[in-house]
Amino acid sequence: MGLRTFKGGVHPYDGKDLSKAKPTKELLPVGDLVFPLSQHIGAPATPLVSVGDSVLVGQKIAEAGGFVSAPIYSSVSGTVKAIEPRRVAVGDMVNSIIIENDGNYMEAGFEETQDVTQLRKEEIIHKIKEAGVVGMGGAGFPTHVKLSPKNPDKIEYVIANCAECEPFLTSDYRRMIEEPEKLVEGMRIILQLFDHAKGYFGVEDNKPDAIQKLMELTKDEPRMKVVPLITKYPQGGERQLIKAVTDREINSKMLPADAGCIVDNVETIVAVYNAVRYGRPLTDRIFTVTGDAVMEPRNFKIKIGTNFAELLEAAGGLKNPAKKMIAGGPMMGFALFDINIPTTKTTSALLCMTEDEASKYEETACINCGRCVEACPEGLIPSRLADYSQHGQKAVFEKWYGLECIECGSCSYGCPARRPLAQAIKTMKKQVLADKRKKK
Repeated sequence: MGLRTFKGGVHPYDGKDLSKAKPTKELLPVGDLVFPLSQHIGAPATPLVSVGDSVLVGQKIAEAGGFVSAPIYSSVSGTVKAIEPRRVAVGDMVNSIIIENDGNYMEAGFEETQDVTQLRKEEIIHKIKEAGVVGMGGAGFPTHVKLSPKNPDKIEYVIANCAECEPFLTSDYRRMIEEPEKLVEGMRIILQLFDHAKGYFGVEDNKPDAIQKLMELTKDEPRMKVVPLITKYPQGGERQLIKAVTDREINSKMLPADAGCIVDNVETIVAVYNAVRYGRPLTDRIFTVTGDAVMEPRNFKIKIGTNFAELLEAAGGLKNPAKKMIAGGPMMGFALFDINIPTTKTTSALLCMTEDEASKYEETACINCGRCVEACPEGLIPSRLADYSQHGQKAVFEKWYGLECIECGSCSYGCPARRPLAQAIKTMKKQVLADKRKKK
């Protein structure tokens, strides 16, 4: 069987060699930790602590603010210093709990489950919900909601997103190399929720050692299969991954469950395992610090809430001035003007580059070459949608399926005229969706 993929996409320089070969290093922060109350899609969490309170590692400091929400736990022991707005990676000011780290890392008690196979489905969902597990690949959708579809008997595919297609990022790769057992055990737990499903690990073929490890661990698992994928961006996009693994398609009006699929990121599945097996809430993750401006690019196991600046210092700081700093990868990350911001459940990387390549180019007129159409994984016409955006033509933008854009940036990457196509389309999408919300 040949490697699987989707139509469209691009092949940017992946930059993974900077950090992929170095073992993950555990990092214990020394400064204050900041816990934004919005680290997930849905309602912000509600604080359970007050200024002056003492807290322990793994203590719940904020309760879920609704059904689509998630609780937040302290990753250190110490004292609540303040509850106030702090800036996050996307640039917003978000109400946050600030904890002064005492450096002792005293833990709250956790309830282990020796035999997870004896748990009822409701118990598994409850443990995942209480642990505050959310999608850690970027979206932050509460995992207990995702794992509770209307028709669980119709779920046929549970897909582990092991593609890690975003350039420079290697945190998922290090997790698969160093702790693949946790990923497989997490998949086994999720499969207990869906009687008719099988688990698929979709891994790009630029990670042959990870593919081999997962194949060895699942060779005797009748309900699990490793699916090697062609290395191409955005292979890890939810719709593209579903297409590659199952040959099924979804659009913006559908959920993966509508196509019989559940998709979860590597870190998310490991967090599910830690929550159900050991009763541990989500307080840490693997984080990549990389880029040609960084002295020692590598991955760290971090305490959520650690400052970006502290992580950069742990990687040796900058060896050359950074003209561009990005939270996440170069394709879908957020450019930073200040790295004095906290890590959250959904932040996966800090990328520091000596050159701002995008700013070097001057936009010219569209030459109607069609490269953006070839690159678009959704089969759209990005150049036309960008024109509609620039002229404020919301109705025709929607008519030409502008809302189907997944904002991957493949069109901008492939455009020889250097037009900011993705940015224009993204802006118009926000306006159209905002108008729809007002009409409800």
